[in-house]
Amino acid sequence: MSNCLHCGLDVPANSSGGPDFCCHGCSAAYGLINELGLGSYYQRRCLDPDLTPIRPDEEEATVDYSAHVTTKEEGGVETGSLHLMVEGLHCAACVWLIETVLARQPGVIKARVNMTTRRLELRWRAAEADANDLVAAVTHLGYRLVPFDPAILSRETTKREKELLRAMAVAGFAAGNVMLLSVSVWAGHSQGMGVATRELMHWLSALVALPAVAFAGIPFFRSAFVALRAGRVNMDVPISLGVVLASGISLFETMQGNEHAYFDSAITLLFFLLVGRYLDHRSRSRARSAAEHLLALNGAAATVIGPSGERRMVPPSQIVQGETVFVALGERIAVDGTISEGRGDVDASLITGETTPIAVEPGTRVFAGAINLSAPLKVTVDAAGEDTLLAEIVRLMENAEQGRARYVALADRVARFYGPIVHVMALGTFLGWVLAGSPWQDALLIAIAVLIITCPCALALAVPTVQVIASGRLLRSGVLVKSGTALERLAVADTIVFDKTGTLTEGKPELVNIERLDDADLRLGASLAMGSKHPLARALVRSAPVVAGIDGVREEPGLGLAADGEDGEVRLGSRAWCGPETGGEGEAPAAGPELWLSRPGRAPVLFAFTDRPRADAAETVAALKSQGYTLYLLSGDHAPAVTSVAEAVGIADWRASCSPTEKFDFLENLAAQGRKVVMVGDGLNDAPALAAAHVSLSPSTAVDISQTAADLVFQGARLDPVRLSLEIAKRADVLVKQNFTLAFIYNVVTIPIAVAGFVTPLVAAIAMSTSSVAVIANAMRLAGRKRQ
Repeated sequence: MSNCLHCGLDVPANSSGGPDFCCHGCSAAYGLINELGLGSYYQRRCLDPDLTPIRPDEEEATVDYSAHVTTKEEGGVETGSLHLMVEGLHCAACVWLIETVLARQPGVIKARVNMTTRRLELRWRAAEADANDLVAAVTHLGYRLVPFDPAILSRETTKREKELLRAMAVAGFAAGNVMLLSVSVWAGHSQGMGVATRELMHWLSALVALPAVAFAGIPFFRSAFVALRAGRVNMDVPISLGVVLASGISLFETMQGNEHAYFDSAITLLFFLLVGRYLDHRSRSRARSAAEHLLALNGAAATVIGPSGERRMVPPSQIVQGETVFVALGERIAVDGTISEGRGDVDASLITGETTPIAVEPGTRVFAGAINLSAPLKVTVDAAGEDTLLAEIVRLMENAEQGRARYVALADRVARFYGPIVHVMALGTFLGWVLAGSPWQDALLIAIAVLIITCPCALALAVPTVQVIASGRLLRSGVLVKSGTALERLAVADTIVFDKTGTLTEGKPELVNIERLDDADLRLGASLAMGSKHPLARALVRSAPVVAGIDGVREEPGLGLAADGEDGEVRLGSRAWCGPETGGEGEAPAAGPELWLSRPGRAPVLFAFTDRPRADAAETVAALKSQGYTLYLLSGDHAPAVTSVAEAVGIADWRASCSPTEKFDFLENLAAQGRKVVMVGDGLNDAPALAAAHVSLSPSTAVDISQTAADLVFQGARLDPVRLSLEIAKRADVLVKQNFTLAFIYNVVTIPIAVAGFVTPLVAAIAMSTSSVAVIANAMRLAGRKRQ
């Protein structure tokens, strides 16, 4: 019985579609599809034989990737971005090939593949390239790309694990039986086994081993076939070549009636290769991106309440701004929005890093990913799908996990030359041993061992595995890594510069002189303050009656806010920018933070605040000093307020009344001295200082995450995330260096031994698999390391 050329199903007798099709519909569809040049399911099935056979009326339409593109303005240019899952990705050479091909396409800004998570992030200038054309450039290489979907990823992962497990079970069963037959042959050499008996044992071994190799080798053979068909080489090509050669030489020896056959080596080699591939796959699943787990949390359907009160389940991507979503007790909120009805508590730890539930009521903002803990809620939708804060965090996480750090670039350069070098080395080994007088069979086995043992899996996994685990662990602690090189830079830091307000302090100042303020002054100050996210500006807005914002408010970093009024420029900001020059109210600096309101022809007005240091600020500062970091405090606030905080937290070296330029110059001077400076400050009004620092962290609320300029963002009321980030960065740096050392030692030691003929293909398979698992296991130590 043959297979239908269109859908791949068995063709029944007397089929209405003729001898090549299971039905008339398949016959007609096949002719139409080929006439249009679209290809068929059967043709696609060549790339993935495990695709589930489907009927023609279920034929999957050609994917329009443009429907999955996210567009936005960047510097006045419209850009498109696409996140895809790559099937058939096996080694660093695959990563390099995909990135190189895409980088050569017109308009491409960024193309980065994460080997650990199998995700491709693609960004391009929308006017110069089309999503479908860019995807086609990769699919022509033999890879299969699908829009990323957590459910698809989970199914593919499970399917892949089951396939490897079945193949491993078959190979293990066959290896055990062939080994028993081989023991009989080995024993017969010393006990006078007859030639006929020996040949019978060899043929029995062939009958067991060859079908097992054909089935269990499918994961490797399929990948190698697709690669070669596309005119490229991946790591499965030399592996498949080694297994086929070992089996072929054994069959040849058996057919010639020679004394030695290697069926036991061939099937056992395949068994250990499958064990290594399965363990590698399981390890990578454990080290999956924290971003992928977050995406999965945002994938559940939401209950939308219609205009007449009816309720329907809708995927988050189809929810429209302004609709009302019902969130039952225990459900995870699927959208960003504002509570319109109901009171209760929500667990927002996924967003804030704080485990304490947050009380919500009508008017409270909530975010996708939070869990409703106490009572049913109704939420008016502000954003859904890819526009939610959770989706933005995912994109930032992907940037961090896929960043091209120095070590990643090194691994990519090595992988570029992997294919040619390994095959030339194996060929040279074979020829060298033959020229040295060794039998061609022995020379071929040595060359097979070289093919297998030179796989650069350990090198390819050395960096991305650590990056993913470190970023995920920090995210669980409330720290979002936004830059792919941030951890690498943070690991070498030796100096830390803190801002004061909202960084060392809680950032929740309270207005203390409200009784002395004129109501009109308070309203005007609050109207200006609505244009800023600075903690003092927010405190002023909270203290005032409900007011409307002023149009055209300009924020001057480190100075304050300004807007054009009827009589001239109105300012709200620092004493130096807005305060009195001589005399007047508030000339003596207040003991806490302050803002000044200035207008033409009017005396400046003081808004005085109090802001407590964070509860663990002194403890964190002491811990950082004990670890050898040099600490500074730079603030634009006046000296009494800065002195109070500096003494409370234990920082001896501080500067007050610093302008943004002075902060920038101070950090530049430290850098000129060879210092690696960490700037911890407000990501909104400390942008120049953050840019001057070697690496930067910023305390931030949930809504600020995508706006701050810092490399890392931490949330919550504690300062300890700064210490934790430094600790994990240093630990990650150590693990990356250890992984590179392991990979280097593996290649330096094993390759010469294999070329010298001391390693059998079986031992080579064990060594290659062990190196990959060792690198992943070493990286996983970061996930389980306890906080100090």
